[in-house]
Amino acid sequence: MANWQMFTRAHCAIYRGTRGLIGGNLIGIKMLLLTTRGRKTGRDRTLPLAYVEYKGDLVIVASNGGSSRDPAWWLNLKAAETARVQVGGERFEVGWSLAPPEERMEYWRRLQAAIPAHRKYRFRTDREIPIVRLHRRAAAWTTRPLEGAPRRAATA
Repeated sequence: MANWQMFTRAHCAIYRGTRGLIGGNLIGIKMLLLTTRGRKTGRDRTLPLAYVEYKGDLVIVASNGGSSRDPAWWLNLKAAETARVQVGGERFEVGWSLAPPEERMEYWRRLQAAIPAHRKYRFRTDREIPIVRLHRRAAAWTTRPLEGAPRRAATA
């Protein structure tokens, strides 16, 4: 297994286990966990991604480190209407859209200010790097009580 795959798995496990207290901020860069469904396998795929908040959305970039190829998570997201996100201890379903073409430069300014690596990614490739806006669709993932756990009485 490649080192980056081991790092990604460890990052996700630690992020989930600490509800983002560890792994939610790497050297000043905010991180979220994005879970998409594999377009070929149908299996869930989770990755830590840097993000910024702008206009009420979570904004991520499908830069793939400036590669000429789109990242797999972006191909999976494009094939679906929704995905799941964890930010800190909160998990929820999101829809997505691309940043409006007339606002791309403003989005890039904000992204580059928060995530310096994005400055060089734009110049490593000829493809237009997608700027993706994630917007909350559901309040939170539904959970069910543990089997055998005492039920709480509703309070008014």
